[in-house]
Amino acid sequence: MTVSLPLVVVLGLFAWGAVKYLGVRIWIVVVIALFGFWLSHTFMAPAIENGTRSGVNIINGSHD
Repeated sequence: MTVSLPLVVVLGLFAWGAVKYLGVRIWIVVVIALFGFWLSHTFMAPAIENGTRSGVNIINGSHD
């Protein structure tokens, strides 16, 4: 069985769980999200995308 969820939904659930159960402050979640958007516009974006795709392929067991 394959379940397809957008990464934003998964990260949102993780952030909600961290705020509710681990006591992480909401402003820290917002700062991390804004840092992610900033980082996506730097020279490191292709390396991050490549690493993310490789990790997903490893977890899914596909060989592209």
